[in-house]
Amino acid sequence: MGNFRLAEHFVSINGEGRLAGELALFLRFTGCNLRCDWCDTMWANEKNAPYTLMNTSSLADIAKQAYEEYGVRNVTLTGGEPLLQEDLPELCGKLAGLGLNVEIETNGAVPLEPFLSDKRTGRPVITMDYKLPSSKMEKHMCTENFRYLKYFDTLKFVCGSRADLNRAAEIIEEYKPECMIFLSPVFGRIEPAEMVEFMKERKLGNVRLQLQLHKMIWDPEMKGV
Repeated sequence: MGNFRLAEHFVSINGEGRLAGELALFLRFTGCNLRCDWCDTMWANEKNAPYTLMNTSSLADIAKQAYEEYGVRNVTLTGGEPLLQEDLPELCGKLAGLGLNVEIETNGAVPLEPFLSDKRTGRPVITMDYKLPSSKMEKHMCTENFRYLKYFDTLKFVCGSRADLNRAAEIIEEYKPECMIFLSPVFGRIEPAEMVEFMKERKLGNVRLQLQLHKMIWDPEMKGV
């Protein structure tokens, strides 16, 4: 049975993505292979980040409790970088077997294929970042991942500058992903209105602007929301 380094778990709304506004159980794991300049969960990324060692069965019990108490059917696996948890396919299969919708939030720097190839586990929904210049992590992007994104997945560009917006448009044009595409502002670095004007200028009719609901409802620094 798999073991996982769980930093925290909580029930809240999905603050972003195609399920924004819906309740979800968040399972946040420690550890990340990137150090984005604007990361808002750096506390969970460090080697000495506090965690509780949990097995697959224990995490499934947490998901069952969330369903029984709140009617939650969505489970978001996040971090840190959740794909660094080597037993993640087993957990995805267990949660899917409970009839839950499983979403993995990944940073785009870990190959997706090993986590999607085992048909027994059920196919989780992927929300994948592409790190733009202001993150200082673009060189680590695994562009092979674009071939595995399907119509029910999501590609997210977190933008902190006009240069980021231009680069996002270039990537969209080059790879033409078939999934849903979001542009999201780095909180406090770029105005959403500027991003809307950019979308109009570049005729990005198949792209959505995404604002992080949880940062509008609660303090942006608050954990567990």
